[in-house]
Amino acid sequence: MKYNSIPQSLFVKNRNKFISKMKPGSIAIFHSNDEMPRNGDAYFGFKQQSDLFYLTGVDQEDTILVLFPDCPNPLYREMIFVKETSEQIAIWDGARLMPNDVYKVSGIQNVFWYHEFSKTIHAAFLLSENIYVNLNENDRFTDKVSYANLRFAKEIIEKYPAHHILRSAPILANLRMVKEPEEIELLKEAIRITKLGFERLLKFVKPGVWEYEIEAELIHEFIRNRSRGFAFDPIIGSGNSACVLHYIENNKQCKDGDLLLLDFGAEYANYNGDLSRCIPVNGKFSKRQAEVYNAVLEVQRFAKNTIKPGVNLPTYHGQVCEFMTEKLLEINLLTTNELKENPKAFMKYYMHGTSHHLGLDVHDVMHRFEPLQVGSVLTVEPGIYIQAEGIGVRIENDVVLTNNGVIDLMDGYPIEVDEIESLMNS
Repeated sequence: MKYNSIPQSLFVKNRNKFISKMKPGSIAIFHSNDEMPRNGDAYFGFKQQSDLFYLTGVDQEDTILVLFPDCPNPLYREMIFVKETSEQIAIWDGARLMPNDVYKVSGIQNVFWYHEFSKTIHAAFLLSENIYVNLNENDRFTDKVSYANLRFAKEIIEKYPAHHILRSAPILANLRMVKEPEEIELLKEAIRITKLGFERLLKFVKPGVWEYEIEAELIHEFIRNRSRGFAFDPIIGSGNSACVLHYIENNKQCKDGDLLLLDFGAEYANYNGDLSRCIPVNGKFSKRQAEVYNAVLEVQRFAKNTIKPGVNLPTYHGQVCEFMTEKLLEINLLTTNELKENPKAFMKYYMHGTSHHLGLDVHDVMHRFEPLQVGSVLTVEPGIYIQAEGIGVRIENDVVLTNNGVIDLMDGYPIEVDEIESLMNS
């Protein structure tokens, strides 16, 4: 891995938090992600299943974690199964973790080879009453491809029909929404690398450059700073492309007079940054571009002052939309008559959410309708999109919720019109 080692104490702490929420007589199983085939004999780059990483720090395929804290047999209370390495594997793909390495990373002492799982786990299941399965319960997820945890759940429901099947996802969502200090530091590093990429672009972008060239500058800066790469497919949209919310083609030439919408982040140690800015390709905002940009910036400031522990995301977003509507009236995108006829008329220009949780996943796990908690990390990213004018502006910072308001993890990053113009022309 490119990133620096993470103290095993974080993963020990995370497991203890999960264990404290388990019902008596329960066993919990967590599988790593599959290696995903590409074409021929090639695979996509491996990305660890976020819950498994959260609980172990192990960042390789063919890994299974077993937690059975009150098992009468001490051997089964905490086990991890990892891919058996060999000289041949080491020669072709690089050595995998040995048992002592697994302990150093995770703090788990009982380490077995992956192929031993089936014969080992049967006896443990017979000593349990409940089995926690770990399914992807992100409410944005659409299940088109099966995955290891889902296949395992189907298998044990058929094999152990007398056991009670329980869900680990709600427990983990509650835990992962509140970040430990060590996690905040990892997020800060991902965000710091993200900033370096943005600052590089401010000196690079000019009329005639292609969007994919901008993407190349970012990945260069990320990897040279120990990032794995992009946290998500970057959005680099100039002109009308900025009005496509998930534009990722990045294949157009940036023209003099265009605005360029940038939405990207670096991944570091599986944690993610997420930044959005809008910059003028020629280094100078037009009067109208600056007007729209500043309107979005005012909405973002309002949102950062509004989001707080104790409110839920839908209520908070509703408040932001009310303020956004005022700004749309001010910049002559809406009229009072339009609003009388349709109170949701703002959605023509602002059609997405204001915030999402951020962490091991860019759209991190959450309970959407429950009150936000101290220690949560979220994005704040309002936007205005005017297709008729070829203007799309989104401004996004990452914040931590505290009892005294938010801490902006991107505080001081270039954001004002004059800051951006000055840096682009320096």
